[in-house]
Amino acid sequence: MPEETYTVAILGATGAVGTELLELLQERRFPIKSLKLLASARSAGKHLSFRGQPVTVEALSQSALEDVDIVLASAGASVSREWAEVAIAAGAVVIDNSSAFRMDSDVPLIVPEVNPEVAANHRGLIANPNCTTILMSLALWPLHQVQPIRRVVVATYQSASGAGARAMAEVKEQAAAMLADQPPPTEIFPYPLAFNLFPHNSPLTEQGYCQEEMKMVNETRKIFNQPDLRVTATCIRVPVLRAHSEAVNLEFDTPFEPERARSILAQAPGVKLLEDWQANYFPMPFEASGQDDVLVGRIRQDLSHPCGLELWLSGDQIRKGAALNAVQIAELLVAKRWLATAVAA
Repeated sequence: MPEETYTVAILGATGAVGTELLELLQERRFPIKSLKLLASARSAGKHLSFRGQPVTVEALSQSALEDVDIVLASAGASVSREWAEVAIAAGAVVIDNSSAFRMDSDVPLIVPEVNPEVAANHRGLIANPNCTTILMSLALWPLHQVQPIRRVVVATYQSASGAGARAMAEVKEQAAAMLADQPPPTEIFPYPLAFNLFPHNSPLTEQGYCQEEMKMVNETRKIFNQPDLRVTATCIRVPVLRAHSEAVNLEFDTPFEPERARSILAQAPGVKLLEDWQANYFPMPFEASGQDDVLVGRIRQDLSHPCGLELWLSGDQIRKGAALNAVQIAELLVAKRWLATAVAA
């Protein structure tokens, strides 16, 4: 029998994640009957290529969301809050890449390699986790399944790509200006990022954590279905164009041998073990860029704690940290025939 096909809309199609979604739908041969590219009015009329054919970008509207099966939304939290329910009412399932709905108790927060079964209970809306949470989850979940993790201490080294295509361009402009002894532009970032780094500039909470750090805390707990999991994070923006890195310290109840962790992660889905101790060669954002897998390495015993384990990872924030995870959720819904929402149930 012929494969069933679907009408898919990309909301925020001209942004960094939107263009990656377009590429992945083509690369992974997603069963598309019709594709809609939606963006703001200022982007309407532009043309993007899909399967060798030009597709015109449409302005987001209620009529543009009619007869759509799946919406891959990556246009920001405010846009998602305004339009997600409109799309759901029109019959679509929305896979949202923003922070708008991640912590809603009735919205599944999905990393397909970790908690795919939760997607079966959606009510027309599924949230894509934060990029740093996705990358870390892939490395932690296989270990957690073998021996429960009691505490996570993570420091992230986040590239400009996390703030979008304009941020990546700004870092290049900053570097050129500074090399020419000119003042660097700071329109996207509050401070120069080229040849510099600073704590993530998302708003601070009363506890002194920024919102980015609290996303890692709260989202990891929700994905792992362990609300008491002890997680603390320090998120830093670094002068890297694309792909985030993370230094992760794990605490278990009993010792976890590094060699055992290597064996587990070498077989884990979405993970690529990358270690050459003789050459001092471990995951780097330069090599993680454009890759689907999260690169994990430098796995070692924590010298300060008998039950501690250290690891280092790099992963493409735009790809697995955003667009790929969303497409994998869509593939899961299609494969399991979970597109039908539970609204009517």
